[in-house]
Amino acid sequence: MKVLVVGGGGREHALAWKIGQSSRVDRVFVAPGNAGTALEEEGSVENVDLADSDIPALLEFAKQNEIGLTVIGPEVPLAAGAVDAFSAAGLRAFGPSQQAAELEASKVFCKNLLRHADVAQAEFHTFSDPAKARLFLHDREDVPVVVKADGLAAGKGVIVCDNREEALTAVERIAGSKEFGEAGCQLLIEERLVGQEASILAITDGRTIFTMPAAQDHKPAYDGDQGPNTGGMGAYSPTPLVTDDIMRTVEERILVPTIHQMKRSRRPFRGVLYAGLMITKQGIKVLEYNVRFGDPECQPLMMRLQSDLVEVLEATVDGRLDEIEPMRWDPRPAVCVVMASEGYPGSYTKGHPIRGLDAAAKLPDVKVFHAGTSLWDGLPVSHGGRVLGVTALGDTISQAKLQAYTAVKCIRWEGAWCRKDISDKALQ
Repeated sequence: MKVLVVGGGGREHALAWKIGQSSRVDRVFVAPGNAGTALEEEGSVENVDLADSDIPALLEFAKQNEIGLTVIGPEVPLAAGAVDAFSAAGLRAFGPSQQAAELEASKVFCKNLLRHADVAQAEFHTFSDPAKARLFLHDREDVPVVVKADGLAAGKGVIVCDNREEALTAVERIAGSKEFGEAGCQLLIEERLVGQEASILAITDGRTIFTMPAAQDHKPAYDGDQGPNTGGMGAYSPTPLVTDDIMRTVEERILVPTIHQMKRSRRPFRGVLYAGLMITKQGIKVLEYNVRFGDPECQPLMMRLQSDLVEVLEATVDGRLDEIEPMRWDPRPAVCVVMASEGYPGSYTKGHPIRGLDAAAKLPDVKVFHAGTSLWDGLPVSHGGRVLGVTALGDTISQAKLQAYTAVKCIRWEGAWCRKDISDKALQ
């Protein structure tokens, strides 16, 4: 079977790498892919020069090349109806429909659905008029809040504010100057929850749920969770923060009610349901939902996955998850450290040659997943803000961290940097 993976980031490299290991797959195409997928040795992986947002071109490629399964990686094509287009053409595609993808594409929709499903979340208020948002902030007590753009903003449309002044600035950035474009047509102001964040991803066909081991992302740019939010500076799995009891609670009180409410709303959900959670003293609360594999959470999860991923993806698309064995996992933890371009999450330069990848690849239990890279004269160069996801397994989280950072030290390009404390929360 031929498989098409849509997207060009670290998540898509990890998915293509794992899909290429399946005995059922002859060839993996990645559109548009990156330098890592172009140089991938696992299976027969090949880049296709098509944008992940060009749904008609992707559909035509799938038809002409007899693609048996298409896996949509990023949220933007899912929100634009990529799965609907493939299904209408009689082609199998993994991911939620456009209507179901609104769970991520609109934070206002998500918050209202959680309210109807009686799922615990932060208190919130929504605004389409920035003047009313400013008035709301002036009229209430000066307390920490979170200001969010309603729509998709590449993981950057969430601004954590310590006081009223910062919240007013956030409103101006989102709804006034439209820093995140049309994503800021509506905004939310939420109470700021206190606790530790965790990511729990589950694959569901709308009836059966396969919950994956918990992971923990690191959104702020700098060590100690300082600085602006990013798309994610690293992740590890599993996290001791999520006990077996917490996992059962999440399944029973968050995932199942959400899937049932989506069905009642006539938006049945198939694909990856990713719950971003805050573990507070008052209990577990949902921060947000994503409708696809997280990036960088996907990288340590794919390192640990021992099952045939293609079997799980096909069973999800076909609505028969209940007919296959649960997913099997390497008991060893995995840590992923994101190496970024100088200036990220702000502006950055591109085209810097990346050295040391071969040395990192020779280390045991290490895989370097490419994200923002491209090829120049056959050699990898930096091409994005988050450039690489250096991922390693270890017998303990400490050993996995040490191995990941040992690999990081092998790799160099002009302006490369990373957080130094990925997974330290697990050791506290």
